[in-house]
Amino acid sequence: MTAFFSLIPAAGVGSRMAAALPKQYLQVAGRPVLRHVLEVFAAAPSISHSFVVVSPDDAMIARVLLPAPALVGQVTVLRTGGASRRDTVRNALQAMRDRVADDDWVLVHDAARPGLTLDLLEHLVAVLRDDPVGGLLALPVVDTLKRASDDDRVSTTVARDDLWTAQTPQMFRYRLLCDALAQERSFTDEASAVEALGLQPKLVVGSPRNFKITLPADIVLADLFLSRDFTLRQGPGS
Repeated sequence: MTAFFSLIPAAGVGSRMAAALPKQYLQVAGRPVLRHVLEVFAAAPSISHSFVVVSPDDAMIARVLLPAPALVGQVTVLRTGGASRRDTVRNALQAMRDRVADDDWVLVHDAARPGLTLDLLEHLVAVLRDDPVGGLLALPVVDTLKRASDDDRVSTTVARDDLWTAQTPQMFRYRLLCDALAQERSFTDEASAVEALGLQPKLVVGSPRNFKITLPADIVLADLFLSRDFTLRQGPGS
């Protein structure tokens, strides 16, 4: 039977946050960002196991896992983080090899997206579980887009028709993901690596709350989302 595994790259340093800790370890709504992520996957009936990938010298991951009994037995820490996201995910896939079959699904999710909900995750799995390629959560672009000149003036307005902003999880079968990331090219996400093979990942409507923490102000916004009376069961578009 096909199984579903989550893979969370958490080896980044979050340089744009200008914080004392990597952003996955900052506190949001009373818990580290990464714990929010891991608890959603641990609560998902579809997910067999989660792998979190940290740098070899990471000294913070134990502080995320030890106070969280719900994560015991649900999460394996891989100290195989690389110099780039591509390297980190590729190293992790190799480390997972003895537990994952070629046709099993791997859901790669950003460690700095604590707004993922159980309903959103289960919706993605339901839509893609029989898909021949796989796909990702994403949102249609609603703002007007401007391309800037070198001196930060508007060069042109970009038509937003058919444009989406990519989110995670990005869900592909293990062997396809390995093959895609084996290409000697630079990729910003797993979907673009799959696209480089000539395939078309499916876009599944995500949620504004599933945004990626990147800048200091994002911590405040994430705290607002997660501190209010939201449940893990919010679905697409909410």
